[in-house]
Amino acid sequence: MIAFVQGPVAAIAAGVAVIEVGGVGMAVQCTPNTLAGLRPGEPVRLATSLVVREDSLTLFGFADDDERAVFEILQAAPGVGPKLAQAILGVHSPDELRAAVAAGNEKALVAVPGIGKAKAAKLLLEYKDKLGAPHGAVPAQKPIAAGPAPWSEQLHSALTGLGYAPREADEAVVAVTPEAEAQQSPDVGALLRLALRGLNRSR
Repeated sequence: MIAFVQGPVAAIAAGVAVIEVGGVGMAVQCTPNTLAGLRPGEPVRLATSLVVREDSLTLFGFADDDERAVFEILQAAPGVGPKLAQAILGVHSPDELRAAVAAGNEKALVAVPGIGKAKAAKLLLEYKDKLGAPHGAVPAQKPIAAGPAPWSEQLHSALTGLGYAPREADEAVVAVTPEAEAQQSPDVGALLRLALRGLNRSR
């Protein structure tokens, strides 16, 4: 198993970061929150999970070990593959997800693209005794490598990199601006999750 990759960011595309490791470019499928904190040319260390299929080997990357652990628990449930597990973490941080499952909050799971009400109910039962309680002391995820660009530019870039139209990205940035201005140091990852929830509801 490849537990982590470390090196400079060679490139960033929609859903993928290429990390240079020993002269080799490793393509890593990343959550939106993780991608939002990456900058080409800057060093990074990503926790990873290797998913093996008959016809492919796919490396998924995460901001920290906790996010990776939750990803592996999520995709172990029936009907949940790595893509859906990654989508869940794109909308909810690990502790937000733990809190939602502990509270039996179906709406939190329905906010994830690809999960309907019936599936949300099944997943709440499936994850109830597996995710555990929110850690509480674990801080909210933050950008892995803070860049000089303002939070709004980072957020806009992350949204367009995920395939949203520039106009949709503009509207999403405006929608989360009050939340960003309330923070002394805006957390781009948290703002990205908030923006994605709003975009998913409007589609």
